[in-house]
Amino acid sequence: MSQHQPDNLGSFISENKAVLKEYLETRMEIYRLQSLRIFSKSAGYFAWIIVSLFLAFLILIFGGLMLGYWFSSMLGSYVKGFGLMTLLLVVLFVLLALFRKSLFVDPVVQSIIQRSREEEMEEEE
Repeated sequence: MSQHQPDNLGSFISENKAVLKEYLETRMEIYRLQSLRIFSKSAGYFAWIIVSLFLAFLILIFGGLMLGYWFSSMLGSYVKGFGLMTLLLVVLFVLLALFRKSLFVDPVVQSIIQRSREEEMEEEE
């Protein structure tokens, strides 16, 4: 058995071209599959968020109508009842806008960080 030592990097690459090509193709496939996994998980979460927002919108609409009619019967006027309901919705919107960072932004960021850490732990195992 003779062991041939490549003289330089160029001869090493030419001698191992097929192995390097296979390695690069394998790495590209791994990256493609990882990105596909991330995309599919993201698409699933996105679909869930869209459905949840639609249902929350329906609950808000029908709850607002119900409370509007209830306030109207209490106040004796549709204008007063639905005006009060509109005022309550505006106050809710302002409160959500004021506390959006602590209610929405920070929990989403923490959730993304936690999920990425969990995925890194799974990959290490």
